[in-house]
Amino acid sequence: MRKNIKITAAAAAAAALAFGLSACGTDSDPAAKGETGAGADTSKALVVAASPTPHADILDYVKKNLADKAGLKLEVKEFTDYVLPNTATESGQVDANFFQHKPYLDDFNKKNKTHIVPVVNVHLEPLGLYSKKVKDIKGIKAGQTIAVPNDTTNEGRALQLLAENGLITIKDGVGTNAKLSDITDKKGLEFKEVEAATVPRALDDVDAAVINGNYAIEAGLKPGQDSLALEAADGNPYANFLAVRDGNEDDPRVQKLAKLLNSDEVKKFIEDTYKGSITPAFGEPAKS
Repeated sequence: MRKNIKITAAAAAAAALAFGLSACGTDSDPAAKGETGAGADTSKALVVAASPTPHADILDYVKKNLADKAGLKLEVKEFTDYVLPNTATESGQVDANFFQHKPYLDDFNKKNKTHIVPVVNVHLEPLGLYSKKVKDIKGIKAGQTIAVPNDTTNEGRALQLLAENGLITIKDGVGTNAKLSDITDKKGLEFKEVEAATVPRALDDVDAAVINGNYAIEAGLKPGQDSLALEAADGNPYANFLAVRDGNEDDPRVQKLAKLLNSDEVKKFIEDTYKGSITPAFGEPAKS
């Protein structure tokens, strides 16, 4: 059983509210005491918010096998949604997070006036189309319903995947910003917008669903084997990365973790554990 701290949506929301998102320094604000960035206390554990799979699993591997040798104390807090890790990082409740890709972060920062920045890419989770009712993508017909993630960037990804596989037609030029209103030909299909984390649970109630790679794995699905369609890895902009509040990139603990997450040992762990369903995607994140 994993010994990390698992944060439920309700508990984390209350904690995030208690900390608030104030940018003003106070006596209790770590930033006001020079305890962040390059001046951070390296004797303290680096607290990282992460989705359970594969993010917390990868961090667990680092904690158990690499961190001590590197002189890094690491604590992992698991969050089960896509909002609270960023608000907790912004407020200082945690030091960093590991759960998201650049298009999602850019959209989140813009909408929430947060200041989260990427540090280093780690892996790619290809989005996939799954079904318990049809065995082949050709079995999806007019009148059937497909569930898609309801957040802006992942819904755009989902619609692109469906369009690339001939299930819908969308407006030219909308790219991954596509919305349901950008579908020019639904080909008789209906769509159900669902919070990304709960899409796997909706699979019994719809004919097919587009599911994020981490949530598919948590649900016992094997993207490389079970998906009807899967995003291609080549040229994919959706690498997941370690992120911090702007100004904390130079925290020595963050730099140590970034180096470990891009190590040969982590590359082998990802390849051996996920066997192509999740792939290493090391390096510097894309610029805004």
